Amino acid sequence: MSFRIVVLAKQVPDTRNVGKDAMKADGTVNRAALPAIFNPEDLNALEMALRVKDQIDGAEVIIVTMGPPRAADIIRESMYRGADSGILITDRRFAGSDTLATSYAISMAVRKLFPVNLVIAGRQAIDGDTAQVGPQVAEKLNFPQVTYAESIEAVDTNAITIKRRLERGIEVVKMPYPSVITVHGSAAPCRARNAKRLLKFKKARTLTELQEESMDYGDLFENRPYLRIQEWSVEDIEANTEYLGLGGSPTKVKKIENVVFTAKESLVMEGNDEELNHLMKNLIDTHIIG
Repeated sequence: MSFRIVVLAKQVPDTRNVGKDAMKADGTVNRAALPAIFNPEDLNALEMALRVKDQIDGAEVIIVTMGPPRAADIIRESMYRGADSGILITDRRFAGSDTLATSYAISMAVRKLFPVNLVIAGRQAIDGDTAQVGPQVAEKLNFPQVTYAESIEAVDTNAITIKRRLERGIEVVKMPYPSVITVHGSAAPCRARNAKRLLKFKKARTLTELQEESMDYGDLFENRPYLRIQEWSVEDIEANTEYLGLGGSPTKVKKIENVVFTAKESLVMEGNDEELNHLMKNLIDTHIIG
């Protein structure tokens, strides 16, 4: 019996280096202006998937990411750490997708991989912080879901028991398959690259990458098929274009402002009632509070 785990991962702009060119005029992120990194909580999700794989014989981990051709980098990174294969969902018609359109495209890709036992994703991506895609994928697939997962308490081929981190404590949930898990940033960090896997998969490429590098991909894929990173378009996942891209995204950005924080003069107080009253009046008058 095969046990298939799909990890949803995303290549995101490094929001620690946001500058004046980080946004386009239409309100979408200018990804070309920012360094691209592996979304941090998706690395936690990858580690959780690999731990499930370690406990179930014959389990395989497949990375699915949606993005431009350069997003293949995080598939290779995942393979270095233990993933078996990866799929890049890429098409110009996906551009500008919000969480609703993104979750639709990803759910269609996961359907193409059926039968799937587990779908694991990070809680949220740092370029949006919505925490919506994972749960929306679960709803579209009609899979039960556990969010804010922190650790695996028990796992077998019938069910998985998860400890989840909540605002006021923890909760332990047992869930049957197929199911979706979103992983909290407090979960175990992802293991390091494996040297043997790095040597094995360092030449893994998508067809687009091989064509750009003018490599003989026919011979490469025939002799070492594990080096092929699949690329799926809108037609490959059999998606309706009405639900994709900007046209299929009800979320619209109304206004963008660049906010620059500047240092203000400091105020030293002794803590008496008169000074506190004066401070409160000043905060209200300047509309900082109230």
